[in-house]
Amino acid sequence: MGKCFEFDKKAMAVGLEASDQEDVLKQMAQTLYNAGYVLDSYGEAIIQRERSFPTGLPTGENGVAIPHTDVCHVKAPMIAVGTLKAPVEFKSMGGLEEVVPVKIIFMLAMKNSDNQVKLLSQLMQIIQDQELLEQLAAAQSVSDVITLLNGKIYL
Repeated sequence: MGKCFEFDKKAMAVGLEASDQEDVLKQMAQTLYNAGYVLDSYGEAIIQRERSFPTGLPTGENGVAIPHTDVCHVKAPMIAVGTLKAPVEFKSMGGLEEVVPVKIIFMLAMKNSDNQVKLLSQLMQIIQDQELLEQLAAAQSVSDVITLLNGKIYL
């Protein structure tokens, strides 16, 4: 099955306040950069990719986004998870016209593109679990988020 993925609390954020999609992407990319997982080019690369290939997923009350970019901007693999105090609009993965109010973000920093495909598949299982999404959106601390996600991703 692979090795259980270990989340790093330095790459997590609970109750983020953001004015828009670009603001939250910058904040989360900075978190990954500060924790040493990505190069300084990562933030701009993720914003550019999101403009061309939106990652918002309409998942009911707690919309999800899975922003990611090319492996060349990544030093070491990590998934930054962020929850927002108030939803921020992302364009839907299915088409540029639909807008999704996003409350939970899984920002991927993968070093191996094969792992990224495997990871996206596992994240889809998490995203389809409405109860888990509600618990993530309501989490009060980074420790709560890590506890909820531990054992759910194997690479």
